[in-house]
Amino acid sequence: MQKLKYKFRVLRIKFFSWEYWPMWVVYFPASFYFVYVCLKARSLFFFSAANPSIETGGMFFESKWKIFELIPKQYYPAIIYVDAADDLQSTIQKMAAAAIEFPVIAKPDRGERGWCVKKINNVIELEAYKRYVVIPFLIQAYSAYPLEFSIFYFRHPNSDRGAVTSVTLKKLLSVTGDGVSTIEQLIERNDRAFLQSAALKQNEQINFDHILKDGQEEILVPYGNHVRGAMFLDYNNIVDEQLVNTFDTISKSVSGFYFGRYDLRCASIEDLKQGKNFAILELNGAGAEPAHIYQPGFSFFKAQKVITAHYEMMYRAAKENKKRGFEYMSFRSFKQIRSMEKAYKQKQVGLNFN
Repeated sequence: MQKLKYKFRVLRIKFFSWEYWPMWVVYFPASFYFVYVCLKARSLFFFSAANPSIETGGMFFESKWKIFELIPKQYYPAIIYVDAADDLQSTIQKMAAAAIEFPVIAKPDRGERGWCVKKINNVIELEAYKRYVVIPFLIQAYSAYPLEFSIFYFRHPNSDRGAVTSVTLKKLLSVTGDGVSTIEQLIERNDRAFLQSAALKQNEQINFDHILKDGQEEILVPYGNHVRGAMFLDYNNIVDEQLVNTFDTISKSVSGFYFGRYDLRCASIEDLKQGKNFAILELNGAGAEPAHIYQPGFSFFKAQKVITAHYEMMYRAAKENKKRGFEYMSFRSFKQIRSMEKAYKQKQVGLNFN
């Protein structure tokens, strides 16, 4: 009976909030426009030329490490690449050489939507992660800036000025105490946290019996990933000339990048606009989403317009880059990369970190 109640509540929450619907359902209406754009480009894989310096244009299976190599180092926290063959000692030595201290964020070099991303607080946790993750991964210094944003940027290759097309504030999954209830009870009452309850129970760092003081906030997941419970809020109202100028400067320093999303942390909105006190956590290419559409209550139909508008931007960047000599990915290359991706993920079947 308890399992039935749990499943019914999960279904009810997801049914009435499209932000939780499967990706193929969310993108199904816009997929017709994507097909139209493919016909205009005369290629199913035109997206590969949207960002010529990124594998597959950043649509899928791109290396995060190779993208970081394109970005000037002053824009992101110290990061190292850990090969599957590296032992724990050599990994620790690499961290020391890069002046990286715990806590850190570990994530697969190739992967999306928060897959196997984990905050690691000490050597013991690193050893456990290293033991189970048998694929190359990255260790990134943890950024303690309080605000986490996604900034979507587009610039036509012929233009000196780009545009910020989406700004999303990521509210980390948390519960707020009332001075009486335990964390477990607070999770039970919070729909967003409740959907993550099964995963949260695997996190030994959460004391579910602890009673928070009235108004005290407890962060349950320390990174802003929608799949892991973060709430995405539409902050397009902060877009102004100063913000665009800052991201023009950053983006022009990334060779061959025209279309994609920055995930970052910053001290404040004003600092972000001024290009100071911020840290890029990731840069995603053609496969990135204008994440503000996932704000609770955002119209599903309006979201389709936003998605199709971004498909058109991607097409415009790819078309111009093709004129400049950057060929679209061939079907043969697509099959080869997909095969590599399948083999890569099979090594980690059933593995998830919370």
